[in-house]
Amino acid sequence: MVVYGLALLAGCMFLGLFCGDVLGVITGVNSNVGGVGFAMLALILISSKLMKEGKLSEKAQEGISFWSAMYIPIVVAMTACQDVASAITGGGVLAIIAGIVAVVVPLLLVPVLQKLGKPSDPLPPIEQD
Repeated sequence: MVVYGLALLAGCMFLGLFCGDVLGVITGVNSNVGGVGFAMLALILISSKLMKEGKLSEKAQEGISFWSAMYIPIVVAMTACQDVASAITGGGVLAIIAGIVAVVVPLLLVPVLQKLGKPSDPLPPIEQD
């Protein structure tokens, strides 16, 4: 049932926006900083904890699974409405450095993660009729 996961999603969204606003005030940016990311992280952590403790009914788990699958388009829609211009004018260098770090660090970690993983057998060739 889809409606069961909606309350958890809404609560996580409010929590994430609050954390993003607090981080914006702390960093001196007159905007929400990372609120959507905080909301996504809260949704993952809270739903995982509740499922492990067995505090969610089967219908609630189905609703949360639905909203977890829908979260990426929702995140894109919410981030599209954030004020990027005020983040750059308010934080300037900080916003630009954060953007560069967010792109460069994962790129640098690709070889490290590749070495950590176990090599696997290649996929079998596709049989042609």
